[in-house]
Amino acid sequence: MSTAHLVVTVVAALLSGFSAYALLSRAAFVVKPLTDYGVPESWWTWLGLAKAAGAVGLVVGLFVPAIGIAAAIGLVLYYAGAVVTIVRARYYAHIPFPLVYLVPAAATLVLV
Repeated sequence: MSTAHLVVTVVAALLSGFSAYALLSRAAFVVKPLTDYGVPESWWTWLGLAKAAGAVGLVVGLFVPAIGIAAAIGLVLYYAGAVVTIVRARYYAHIPFPLVYLVPAAATLVLV
């Protein structure tokens, strides 16, 4: 494992963990856009748990690479879905926000 892989994986895990916490705690800066995009409130807890599981999976992946690869793939798909949701809601100026989380998750896959 390279230093770059370790750093990028930890950064990706921290970002996804923060995002999960913000969603699960119903932070206003997360709830308002989700409402605007039309994401049902009944999905929010599940989405937050998916992010949290991905963050934990990235950390576990430092010791069990297959888990880390699965977690990174899951997070890339999750954040790609977020981009699609934003595009469908026509909030084009918001596209960079999920990319901040998607890029480190994708970089983790590249550096494995």
